[in-house]
Amino acid sequence: MPWDNVLAVALFTGLIGLGILIVLWPGEKHGKRLLERWGVAEPGADEVALAVRYLKRRRLWYPWLFLAIPPLLDDGGAGTIVVTLLLGGLIAELLAQRPARGPRREAVLAPRTLRDVVPVWVLVLGGLAAAGAMVHLGLTAQWKLLAVAAGTAVACAAIALLAVRRPAIGEPRTDLALRTRSARVAIGLGIGACTAIGWPAGDFGSFLVVVAGLAAFLAVTAPVKRQPATA
Repeated sequence: MPWDNVLAVALFTGLIGLGILIVLWPGEKHGKRLLERWGVAEPGADEVALAVRYLKRRRLWYPWLFLAIPPLLDDGGAGTIVVTLLLGGLIAELLAQRPARGPRREAVLAPRTLRDVVPVWVLVLGGLAAAGAMVHLGLTAQWKLLAVAAGTAVACAAIALLAVRRPAIGEPRTDLALRTRSARVAIGLGIGACTAIGWPAGDFGSFLVVVAGLAAFLAVTAPVKRQPATA
């Protein structure tokens, strides 16, 4: 392709990405709604500001990933959406590992294990979905899909673990709510993706498994209306 065409395509896709970013860019109402949905009643201004920064760290990457991933995967469907969400979340969690500049308030009783952030049943569902998909793909000798399922499970586990170990900041309840959302959404995406990858055949049995995976995804990613009393 001639260089002038390449530059024209790059400019066009860049403008599309910028437009998407403007539409997705979060404000105070988005941050407040996120915290209230995840168990933080009547969040203060500082708490809302943390939630907005949390959303910005993720949404900043989504438009550009949406533009870059389809050509790489040769897929413009659900696979692109899942990969975009996972990569956006992973990048955001990696950036969040950096200590905050200036004074910060350490969260009291900051959660440091996965079981402090997500309930055991969520971890069990995530493990069963990943293991079941990989075992089924191994038994049916679908090695490429097995590699994809394994990569998906590793990425989701990495996001959840990074959410647990990132430096504590802000009010304890806000810190816990944002960690919980990151970990549960990552695990939920892993459940949905692994069941879809693990049973690609269009028979009735595969359909039932995928439906079960979708139900598990919705249950795992459902917002937490009330935080544990120990938080």
